Amino acid sequence: MTDMNPSKELRERIRKLEKELGVLKDSQLSCCGVTLAQCHALVEIGRAGRISLSELARLLNLENSSMSRTVDKLVTKGMVKRDIDPVDRRYLVINLTARGEEVYRKIEENMNLFFEKIYLALPAEKRNDVLESLNVLLASVEKVRDE
Repeated sequence: MTDMNPSKELRERIRKLEKELGVLKDSQLSCCGVTLAQCHALVEIGRAGRISLSELARLLNLENSSMSRTVDKLVTKGMVKRDIDPVDRRYLVINLTARGEEVYRKIEENMNLFFEKIYLALPAEKRNDVLESLNVLLASVEKVRDE
């Protein structure tokens, strides 16, 4: 890859990282038997406590209709519930049920353990550099996305 221009090399390294991390969704290690989309939704709902459908869709960079289908499946599985917002009855708020809370905690536990192993596999003197570089990369991605 050394003969590539830097932007193509960046693309290829990110593509490879995505592929390597994609093993997680195939193994279901991280998502405790739910789909990847449902996994992401459970994590965001769990972290927020309660959230509107539109805010959840925004956080996950999805259309409201796609997010609504994902939430519907989680409702059917008994992992989330939808309620009318007591402040503004035009909106629905979504929160975890006891079963959803249990799955959310298991997802968080599995992912924290997995990424702790990755972090500890990094050379100790490079760990802060990796985190700083990821922050710079993420900020650049967000800047380009918002243009």
